[in-house]
Amino acid sequence: MNFKVSWKSWFATNRVLVALLFGGVLLPLVVFGAIAEDVWGREILRPDNPILLWAHGHANAQRNSLMLAITNIGSPPLMLAMCGAVAGFLLLKKRRVDLLFFLVSTVGAGLLNLAAKRVFGRARPDLWLSIDPRSDFSFPSGHAMGTMALFAAVLVLLWPTRWRVPFLAMGAIVVFAVGLSRVYLGVHFPSDVLGGWLASLAWVVGLALIRRAHCNRTSSTR
Repeated sequence: MNFKVSWKSWFATNRVLVALLFGGVLLPLVVFGAIAEDVWGREILRPDNPILLWAHGHANAQRNSLMLAITNIGSPPLMLAMCGAVAGFLLLKKRRVDLLFFLVSTVGAGLLNLAAKRVFGRARPDLWLSIDPRSDFSFPSGHAMGTMALFAAVLVLLWPTRWRVPFLAMGAIVVFAVGLSRVYLGVHFPSDVLGGWLASLAWVVGLALIRRAHCNRTSSTR
C-alpha cells in the first residue's frame, strides 16, 4: 500500500518529467527507428515520392525564390551565425551551464547528422533536376536537424520566461518551413526531414532533462 501511495505521489509530482521523457525522447526515438529501419534496408517509404511529386507540381518561379530564401535559414553559415549569437549572449551573461547545454545540443546535433549520413548512405531524390542540387547523403536532413536543435535548445532556455509562447509559435513555423523547403526543392525525401526533426528533438529534450537534474541537484546542495 505504501509503495502504491509513494508511486502515485511520485508520478503526480513528476508528471511533466514523465511527459517529456515519453513524448520528447522515447516516442521520437521509436518513430525515428522505424524510419531508419526502412532507410537501412534501402526502401523508399510509401509517402515519400507522392509527397515529393505533389510539392513539385506546385512549383513556379515565385515559389522557387521563396523556398530558396527559406531553405537558406538552415544553411551552415546562417546557422553558425545564429548559434554564435546565442552562445555569445550566454557567455556574456556568465550562464555557463546553459552555454554548455546549448553548445552540446547544437554542435552535437550537427555531429550526429554527419555520422548518421555516413552510416545510412542514402542517396538524394532524383525525380527531377533540383534548382538547389546537393551531392552528399540524404538521411537525415541536416537542415531539419540543425533548425530543430537550435530552436528547441533556445526554447528550453526561454521556458521560464514569458517569451516561450511567442518563440514556440515562431520556431515551429520556421522549422516546418525549412523542412518543407527541402522537400519542395527535391533535395530530401519527406522521411529525411521527419527523421531529422525526431532525432534532434530526442537529443535536445534528453539533454534538457539532464540539465534539469543537474540544476535540481545544485540547488538542493545550497
